[in-house]
Amino acid sequence: MCVDAATHEIAPRSGVAFTLDKGDRLTVIDPHGEQVADLLAFNRHDLEEVISSGRTLDYASRIYLTTGDPLYSNRSNVLLRIVEDTVGRHDFLLTPCSADTFRIIYGDADPHRGCFGNLAAALAPYGVAPDRIPVAFNCFMNVPVDGRTGVITVEPPLSRAGDRITFEAEADLVIGLTACSALQSNNGSFKPIHYRIERCRQGGRDGGDLGESDAGRNASASGA
Repeated sequence: MCVDAATHEIAPRSGVAFTLDKGDRLTVIDPHGEQVADLLAFNRHDLEEVISSGRTLDYASRIYLTTGDPLYSNRSNVLLRIVEDTVGRHDFLLTPCSADTFRIIYGDADPHRGCFGNLAAALAPYGVAPDRIPVAFNCFMNVPVDGRTGVITVEPPLSRAGDRITFEAEADLVIGLTACSALQSNNGSFKPIHYRIERCRQGGRDGGDLGESDAGRNASASGA
C-alpha cells in the first residue's frame, strides 16, 4: 500500500536530498513551466553505485527517455523507472551546471555554485563526495542534437505549468534534486520545483511524509 505525501518546494537555484525505499514513487513537478530539475540517484547501501547516463543511453539506444524507460546504474542495475511523464523531453547528456560552468560559458566573475554545488551540499550528509556526482537526469531540460553535425543546443523546456514526471525506485536510494541554476536551461528565469513522494508500506513501515532526518537535510541544502 502506498500513501501520498505532501508536496514540497525547492526554492529557485537550490537543491535537496532525501531517501527513497524500493517501491516508493517520486514525482517531480514544474509548477510554473520551463524550469529544469537535476536528479541524481545513489544506491543507499553502496554509494559507489550511482545513476549512469552512459549505461542508460547505451541500453535504450536513444537519448530521449520517457514513460516505461529504466534509468540504470554504473553497474547495469535499474535504480529508477519512469512510470509517468507528461512532457516527454528530458536531458541525460549534460553535466550539472557549476561555478565553472558560469565562469567558462557565461563569463561570470563571481559565479553561483550552480546545481553541482547545490547537489554537493545536499548530499554531503549522506556521505556523497563531490567527485562522486555524475551526469544528472535533467528533468524537463530540452537539448536537441543535430543529427548531421552532432552540435547540441540548449533550448527552452517544453514543460508547462503543472507538468510532471514520476519515477519508481527499483532499489533503496539516496536522491539529489535541484531547481536548476542556469538561465539558458530555464528560458531566462529561475523558478521553483515541486516534488512529491509516495511512500509505500513495506515490512510494517508506514508510508507518509519525509522522515525527520530527510526533512532536516532538505532544509539545510538551499543554494547560496
